[in-house]
Amino acid sequence: MKSAYELAMERLQQKDADAGIEHTPLTDAQKAAIAEIRSFYDAKLAEVQVLHDGRLRELFDPAERDARMEEYRRDRERLTSERDGKIEKVRQ
Repeated sequence: MKSAYELAMERLQQKDADAGIEHTPLTDAQKAAIAEIRSFYDAKLAEVQVLHDGRLRELFDPAERDARMEEYRRDRERLTSERDGKIEKVRQ
């Protein structure tokens, strides 16, 4: 007897097959490249977080704090989208 998870996965795989989507397993080189990309961007995100926290400790003006928070959000989004784009290139 199959679990609900297994049944759901089979349905999703069938939907993908019907839609013509093929899933190919990643090679060891692709896995290593993806791990390297994730490691690099995790470090960059941590660096941005530390710098952001340091700047916020020095600011007391609410408008300036909001500006810094927005800048931090944009930096995180940029780095995340760069990471995801590079990972997608490796997968293809």
